[in-house]
Amino acid sequence: MSGDHSHNDSQIDSGSRHNDSHKHKDKYKDKEHKHKDHKKDKEREKSKYSNSEHRDSSDKKHRDKDKERLKLKDGSSDKQKDKHKEKKKEERSFDGKPKKEKENGFESPFIKSEPENDFYHSPKHEKSLKRERDDDDAEFKPKKIKTEEREKKAKKRKQEEEDIKPKKKTKVKKGEAVTDGKKKAKKEPEEKWKWWEEERYTDGVKWKFLEHKGPVFAPPYEPLPSNVKFYYDGKYMKLSPGAEEVATFFAKMLDHEYTTKDVFRKNFFKDWRKEMTSEEKSKLTDLNKCDFSEMSEYFKAQSEARKAMTKEEKLKIKMENERILQEYGFCVMDNHKERIANFRIEPPGLFRGRGDHPKMGMLKRRIRPEDIIINCSKDSKHPKPPPGTKWKEVRHDNKVTWLVSWTENIQGSIKYIMLNPSSRIKGEKDWQKYEMARRLKKCVDRIRAQYREDWKSKEMRIRQRAVALYFIDKLALRAGNEKEEGETADTVGCCSLRVEHLTLHQEMDGQEYVVEFDFLGKDSIRYYNKVPVEKRVFKNLQLFMEDKEPEDDLFDRLNTSILNKHLQELMDGLTAKVFRTYNASITLQQQLNELTTSEDNVPAKILSYNRANRAVAILCNHQRAPPKTFEKSMQNLQTKIDAKKEQLADAKRELKSAKADAKVRRDEKSKKAVESKKKAVQRIEEQLMKLEVQATDREENKQIALGTSKLNYLDPRISVAWCKKLGVPIEKIYNKTQREKFAWAIDMAEKDYEF
Repeated sequence: MSGDHSHNDSQIDSGSRHNDSHKHKDKYKDKEHKHKDHKKDKEREKSKYSNSEHRDSSDKKHRDKDKERLKLKDGSSDKQKDKHKEKKKEERSFDGKPKKEKENGFESPFIKSEPENDFYHSPKHEKSLKRERDDDDAEFKPKKIKTEEREKKAKKRKQEEEDIKPKKKTKVKKGEAVTDGKKKAKKEPEEKWKWWEEERYTDGVKWKFLEHKGPVFAPPYEPLPSNVKFYYDGKYMKLSPGAEEVATFFAKMLDHEYTTKDVFRKNFFKDWRKEMTSEEKSKLTDLNKCDFSEMSEYFKAQSEARKAMTKEEKLKIKMENERILQEYGFCVMDNHKERIANFRIEPPGLFRGRGDHPKMGMLKRRIRPEDIIINCSKDSKHPKPPPGTKWKEVRHDNKVTWLVSWTENIQGSIKYIMLNPSSRIKGEKDWQKYEMARRLKKCVDRIRAQYREDWKSKEMRIRQRAVALYFIDKLALRAGNEKEEGETADTVGCCSLRVEHLTLHQEMDGQEYVVEFDFLGKDSIRYYNKVPVEKRVFKNLQLFMEDKEPEDDLFDRLNTSILNKHLQELMDGLTAKVFRTYNASITLQQQLNELTTSEDNVPAKILSYNRANRAVAILCNHQRAPPKTFEKSMQNLQTKIDAKKEQLADAKRELKSAKADAKVRRDEKSKKAVESKKKAVQRIEEQLMKLEVQATDREENKQIALGTSKLNYLDPRISVAWCKKLGVPIEKIYNKTQREKFAWAIDMAEKDYEF
């Protein structure tokens, strides 16, 4: 198929070149004919020849000449053909290049026969190529040669030639479009796998085939240049490679407040000494005498150099990262290519933790192949460890979703390499989570009636369990996990609340039976809330706190295991987290129904959506520190608002003036001017409203993290249905990554969907 196209193009190119050669001749022939005409006119005036006789003879000559041209074009005369070829050879001999041999019986369509860019037009040469023409040919005006156009064509042919030459001939698949004998460069978008339309695996099976390349390890340590020195007690000291590497971790954090904390410094120095030689241990006894300043300056300079890299250097790094991504960032699961989320192993460094973590400053050791457990299918091509190493283990467990796992040394927790949130496995898990929350909606009234009844139980353990469940349901508190003393930061959940975390107020701010909570929740984020509760809950809390010290457990007869076992009895698969998901989603649904109307414009609808999302974030205690650039960005936004207000005032004055003018003139032109000014005022009012909505939104979101609830606790089908119902583009709610994560919900939810 591609051969046919090539041949056709060859013939077209050949024909156009043939015509061009005649055009060169015509240009100079035209001048000669004009000179002949001038002489003939003078002769006709003198001798007064018959015009008709002259026309007949010239017509005859012209017809003969046309026949000759047709013969040449059709190739009927061998002599003319040979003559024509010789002329073309003469033309091509100008650049001194031999004519390209024909391939497969056809001249290559991409070989440049006439290198126009270097072609030199010689008048003498043009004269030798002239053909004799009759006088009447003077009326024929040949087109001028467009040099720029020809140069463009030549460049295009050259580019096509370069594109084709290094490539091997490829067969064109059926259904693929072909242009100029080659495949189209533009790729068709890959069809997305709609896994939600397929049957799900049963018996806990997650996949049947899994193949991947394994993890990407952190690069080896590069020693510091000789001019970057470490000093101890004011004297230069050469460190061993192991000790130097750990010292660089501290040096990189020198300007951070962590390195000023006693716990951090103590833990770092203890672990650093483990990496020192015996000689270094004997000399380095006090961290306060260590000078890391030159190291710190070196890393700052390195950071600045990275920022100042040229586009070419950045592109080179980007290309290398893309290559690694293509090799290690994807796996094959059940005949589908799936993206891997975090295929790089975290490099060694110093542990920070959140809040005042007791282990901050400890050394996170380098993860090696010997620490890695690989999970893949038996019939797959197993990942290969780096040369000279081996994996800890290779498993074939299709009832788990991780690809790689290892145990980190700080807290002994297991780390995993998993699939991307947009993958089938993650999507199915999300879908099941929200379906579980919808199941809870159907029986939540029964569960609430049950725990209310249990508040009056004669058994203390049942009362404690019922009050804890009330807090989990009403306040969306986490259940809390058991932990060893001193091993982690002092964070608590509902079951691990202590007496010191609650203050009871018989009356507060005009409300009765108020409980004041103040404790550190997950990630050391403070939970502070004042909540009015029912009288029986308040009385029970007083009972639980009797004769206890502030550090004693509030629910001393309850833990998460007991609570979750009870929840399983209430509903199959029910956990404390399901309550959190249910309350978040139902709150969003209710808030959207209350806050939005179809008459609002898109910015107003988005503000309403963010306010509904904010209500959920407050419920779930999703807080954040105000961004460092917050004040500056708000000032910039306020400047824009002030400028827009001035613009609106000017537009209104112009409208008033136009209306006064229209009253006097009463013509069509003045009426049109009024309409135009009205539209301008409306447009500026809309722009001002959009800016003011943006300012309100930013101010309200200053310390609230909307993303956490949006991605983890809100059924995406609620948002999708809301967008479809109110005509809000889905891109305004979910970015590209989030749309990939929730592709199942976008495809599945209709505008009438209700949680």
